[in-house]
Amino acid sequence: MKIKRLSLKDKKVFRKYLGLAEHELSVFAFENIYIWKGLFQIEWAIIEDSLSVFFRDKLGCFLYLAPLGAKKDPVAVEGSFEIMDRFNKNREISRVENVEEKEVDFYRRAGYQCQVKSYDYLCLGSDLAKLKGNKFKSQRASYNYFTRHYAFEYSPFTLKDKGECLKLYDSWTKARQDHNADRIYQGMLEDSRNSLKNMLDNYADLNLVGRVVRIDKKIRGFTFGFKLNPHTFCILYEITDLSVKGLAQFIFRKFSGDLADYKYINIMDDSGLENLKKVKLSYHPVRLIPAYIAKRQD
Repeated sequence: MKIKRLSLKDKKVFRKYLGLAEHELSVFAFENIYIWKGLFQIEWAIIEDSLSVFFRDKLGCFLYLAPLGAKKDPVAVEGSFEIMDRFNKNREISRVENVEEKEVDFYRRAGYQCQVKSYDYLCLGSDLAKLKGNKFKSQRASYNYFTRHYAFEYSPFTLKDKGECLKLYDSWTKARQDHNADRIYQGMLEDSRNSLKNMLDNYADLNLVGRVVRIDKKIRGFTFGFKLNPHTFCILYEITDLSVKGLAQFIFRKFSGDLADYKYINIMDDSGLENLKKVKLSYHPVRLIPAYIAKRQD
């Protein structure tokens, strides 16, 4: 069995295995795997005709996704744990992340313990595009404030916008860091910046959709996302100048309106941040999609 380092030329292989079933979690897309290449050494192997994707850093090695195959194969899972154990001095680090709810019974029957790690927030695209009704009153008011008080340009992202987007992210990060000195949170912001740069550096080779908002010819907001399945689009990034009232609500609604071909919009997880959780819940998701971690029994 050969373990390979991830590269862009592997897109075809990954999409073959990712396409064997329809997935709801946002991690099941090549785009949402590749962008983490700057933070992890990402490797993959075909084990018993299943694709296993390994993430490695100085803390150890874990399986980013449950092995992808036409059928669930315990041998593929066992082989993946054997590979992880080679890298992990402590076998307890070896684990499968982002196990889908429909697979939990398989892992439990195979002798693994499963627990919820996080939830993706799944919204109706029409809700986000229209903001109708009393439940979206606050977001609608912010959207209207922005459109009344600012002269703006909303347009597709182009590669020449890369530098401005990174500059905006840096100023947005500083504003966030000034209000939250927690080291874990600040580390998350740095990690997110790393993945954003990787995404922008490889934008032309990834199936991404991006939009920017300019005020006085300067980018003050941007958003990016990707198709997950025929019914669902994932919004991967949304960054706005925090001093511009209503811009976040404007770009979110406007981008959602561009995605009319999709019934659902997955707005990702909340990274364990209570404030982000409140914002995502305020858009009244129709469902929270759980992601599980599978580990050996204690």
